[in-house]
Amino acid sequence: MTKNIKITPSRLSGKITVPASKSISHRALICAALAKGRSEIKNLLDCADTKATINILNAFGAKITKEGDITVVEGIQTPSETAIADCFESGSTLRFLIPVAAALGCEAEFHGRAKLPERPITPYFTELTKNGIIFKTKTMPYQISGRLQAGDFSLAGDISSQFISGLLFALPLLNGDSRIIITSPLQSKPYVDITIAELNKFGVEIKETEYGYFVKGDQSYTPQNTVIEADMSQAAFFVVANALGSEIEIEGLNMNSLQGDKAIIDIVKNANGNAFDVDASQIPDLVPILTVLAAFSKGTSHITNCGRLRLKECDRLAVTAAELNKLGARVTENSDSLVIEGVDKIHGGICDSHVDHRIPMSLAIASTRSTEPVTINGAECVSKSYPNFFEDFISLGGIVNEV
Repeated sequence: MTKNIKITPSRLSGKITVPASKSISHRALICAALAKGRSEIKNLLDCADTKATINILNAFGAKITKEGDITVVEGIQTPSETAIADCFESGSTLRFLIPVAAALGCEAEFHGRAKLPERPITPYFTELTKNGIIFKTKTMPYQISGRLQAGDFSLAGDISSQFISGLLFALPLLNGDSRIIITSPLQSKPYVDITIAELNKFGVEIKETEYGYFVKGDQSYTPQNTVIEADMSQAAFFVVANALGSEIEIEGLNMNSLQGDKAIIDIVKNANGNAFDVDASQIPDLVPILTVLAAFSKGTSHITNCGRLRLKECDRLAVTAAELNKLGARVTENSDSLVIEGVDKIHGGICDSHVDHRIPMSLAIASTRSTEPVTINGAECVSKSYPNFFEDFISLGGIVNEV
């Protein structure tokens, strides 16, 4: 069902606690499922993407349940021989769990919807098939069989760090040591750092090397009790809202977080209302909301090294530019960058989410500097990562009506 909303411009104020980190939630679930025993996860993010990961891990042989506000994970004792894996729209789920199924020797069929079937998994076609896995199909649903063997895995660093993380989950389970060889500069490295931190927490060691990563085989995941910290990617929307004139107290942020998107704090502070230049290669998820910040900054801003955003839930470079321009912003799209000429206000209008959760959230923040209402078609897609975004937006004084 499509949910179209109209936002009447208003400044936001009050206190808010943003949801738990989606990135860490995925990783904690996978590590706990691979540990033989009971793990407890507090503050797990409840959204469409994490539900997809939970459902597939259960299909692999884990048992994941809720006990009050705690997610209980009974790790996989005997892996399932076959599994139907519905990833919904989650690229993380797909790319993390294909190698996990391969390491478990599970004959799995991976399904997805919306734009997910178009998002590439090419590195797995080449690297997993060299190491014992058969892809029966090269289009979704992907059908894999065989058991992954230890060895060398070569990956470009500028496609998606999710492929590296997927291998890091799987390779410690194999009989024998493995190497992940990164053949070009690694983008989104903070996400790999988060993966390694979660692996370490669950007793698995990864060694970073000059060529990439060395992974010792025959390791065992150890059950843990853990708490998921707040999501810096989601906090970024309200950090930018404050920069645009709102007064929101964001509670519970870990300023020592490994999350790369905590960079939003310093970017906003250093810009101080003026134009800025940002290399987004390590912080791609911030690009839509950074574009909103730049749209109201004095001068001309540049957001560079973000061509990979064309392979997200939508072509985020094209969509971010087009939808903000509909409202009166001045955003120019280049092949690998955005150039934004700041304005004082926007005039409102009708926009589309393009079924990408970060687009309506960014447009909602932009509405706080609009002279007229902003209508967003398809705003329900925020359920992918932040189901209660608009409830929180309203609690801060946002005026939202369905249309």
